[in-house]
Amino acid sequence: MTIAPELEDRYFASVQTMDRFVIPRIRAKTGPLSKAKINKLKARSNLNAIATLWNNFTDEQRTAWKTIDPHSQKHGYRTFCADQNQRIKNGLSGVATPNEYHQDLVGQILIEAGSEEIKLAQFHPSSYWINYKVPGKKNMFEPSEVEERLSLPLALAINYKSDLTSTGAGSFARFYATVRRLYQGQNLDQDLIVEIPLSSGWTEGEEELTEVVGVAIFYNLYIHLYKVTGTLLIDNIRATHSGQNWVRDPFCKKIEQSFDRGFSQIPLHWYPTTVPFYASYKSIYPT
Repeated sequence: MTIAPELEDRYFASVQTMDRFVIPRIRAKTGPLSKAKINKLKARSNLNAIATLWNNFTDEQRTAWKTIDPHSQKHGYRTFCADQNQRIKNGLSGVATPNEYHQDLVGQILIEAGSEEIKLAQFHPSSYWINYKVPGKKNMFEPSEVEERLSLPLALAINYKSDLTSTGAGSFARFYATVRRLYQGQNLDQDLIVEIPLSSGWTEGEEELTEVVGVAIFYNLYIHLYKVTGTLLIDNIRATHSGQNWVRDPFCKKIEQSFDRGFSQIPLHWYPTTVPFYASYKSIYPT
């Protein structure tokens, strides 16, 4: 399709890219809501109150919210709206404060007395099939293949806050990738590990794998807490290669969702490989 130069701005303003995990495509943006629909939305949501708070902000406050937006296209109001809405839903007073390490919901991993380990996995094979909903069809889905060809370097990053206590020798908290590599006819594994201190305020941990002996084929991600009790909060998780972040649910909106209808071959978010009775994980709003 050829677009006349004078129409390019209008064209790109009216389309949006869709989720890379579904199928690479673009579609027309949803049209503006009518006044009647806007009034109904305001009546049953917190948007009106949030908009009033935003309108009273100074330029410096708005810039602060835009700066911490973790998305590629930064938008201060979107970030503030998500965070403030969670405060209202949780019955908290006051206005949310911009935080470069986490925004609105975060993942909480909890180990209580009686357990001392939890291990979560997110699988990233080189290709897999998912079902995506057919637009305009209520219960119709079509299969689509997702290809994730691992191309080094592989960069891991995670924001975290830890309040953990060791229960014995060899205790640790880790976010890591196990990379499968082929060398001289053998399938070998190599770990890229981000070590998480047992006690830490909000900070970022990152590591990068630039090369392996042999050929890197695929990888799986893990969050593993061993011989500890306490709480680990996580957000803004990244596993970046081939120019993009491939982590599913990188902003920890619902880390406990391990299966989704669309992801029939692999879990959507994090799969519990080791979760004893007194250990749990879910998304929460940090207070």
